Amino acid sequence: MALHMIKLVVGASTIEDLLDWRARNAVTGDPWILRTRMTPKRWAEMVDGGSVYRVFRGVILCRQKILAVNTVGEGAAARCEVTLDEHVVRVAPTPRRAFQGWRYLEARDAPADLDEAAFGEVPPELARQLREVGAW
Repeated sequence: MALHMIKLVVGASTIEDLLDWRARNAVTGDPWILRTRMTPKRWAEMVDGGSVYRVFRGVILCRQKILAVNTVGEGAAARCEVTLDEHVVRVAPTPRRAFQGWRYLEARDAPADLDEAAFGEVPPELARQLREVGAW
């Protein structure tokens, strides 16, 4: 079973902000790399179908498939690079308390993908409120 990672988004309030940042900062042909300080011990489980779930302002809104996890450097200078799929998948908005760094997210606890064809563009705040009252 796949193991996921959950990480707070800093500097972007919406998925669109994140995509705009990527468009401004991406070098053509370079993969989307998420850099973190610590390499996950369970990285092999994450590469086997896992995703990075992103938390925007206290709500999980999207995920990206993990393609590779690599440690760069050695000793105190070592860092982790998580290579992500370019495709961003919207998920059912799920409240999540703040934390530092990243955390593992078991598949059973991961929010479901949204069927955008069925729901269209639901504003994240409305979706969060619907989920909190159990209407979604």
